[in-house]
Amino acid sequence: MKRQHLIIDADDTLWENNIFFERAFEEFADFLDHRHLTREQVRDVLDSIEAVNAKIHGYGSKRFGRNLVETYHRLAQRPISDADLEQVVAFAEKILEHPIILLPEVEETLVHLAERHDLTLFTKGHPDEQQAKVDRSGLGRFFSHVGIVKEKEVGVYLRLGEERGFHFPHTWMIGNSPRSDVNPALRAGFNAVYIPHPRTWILEKEEVQPVETAQLLHLERFGELREWF
Repeated sequence: MKRQHLIIDADDTLWENNIFFERAFEEFADFLDHRHLTREQVRDVLDSIEAVNAKIHGYGSKRFGRNLVETYHRLAQRPISDADLEQVVAFAEKILEHPIILLPEVEETLVHLAERHDLTLFTKGHPDEQQAKVDRSGLGRFFSHVGIVKEKEVGVYLRLGEERGFHFPHTWMIGNSPRSDVNPALRAGFNAVYIPHPRTWILEKEEVQPVETAQLLHLERFGELREWF
């Protein structure tokens, strides 16, 4: 195969991420202990707050902590104390304490891909937090470039392609999120590989939207990339 430009997502593509946010929410819901709303309804309130705030403030565990605090202010059925708010923030802060858990076959697949293609790690979120994950993962050595952006949109992909000199027919975006990885990359003219994760964040979900001008692969495991590249 001709040498390709492979752009690879990080969170929930290379390593576990959303499961830690889900655990923090479960601890928050236990602490809130709402008498009338179900956990699903509490989650709906948090999701609505996150959908608004993400566009303004971005992503990451610190932003998540602030969203939990806003949710607590909206839903708490008891007087709110400073100690309560500190506890709510602590649920989010614990996310940073979790070790990096690589998804199956990631490291051996990156060894294979890096020998044959040009790899770019492309992730969104807080720059310091995301870079710390890259450093702790030990995977940075496989990538010729690491890009950390506030949001993954069509224009961001086009700018990345221009800056890195990517040739569109030979460039692929690989990730688990239809909203951030697959659909905007396809609209930008890149090919895409969709590798679903069973715990993808709800705000990253949408229908995959193929385009006639680009190729789309749907794989079940990261390790399957060795069969295609």
